[in-house]
Amino acid sequence: MSDMRFVRGMCVGLVAGAAVGVALMPKKKNGKNVAGKALKTAGEILDQITDAIGL
Repeated sequence: MSDMRFVRGMCVGLVAGAAVGVALMPKKKNGKNVAGKALKTAGEILDQITDAIGL
């Protein structure tokens, strides 16, 4: 019985979190700008990982 409560609580939390995320998301985004920022961030993360490993 308590397992079902846990699953129900997780679902409620997931839905509430998604609703807050959608409400706080900016309305208009330029697709090129978002893709560029994502690639830049991925490159920086890759650089940091390779620096940490020592390659």
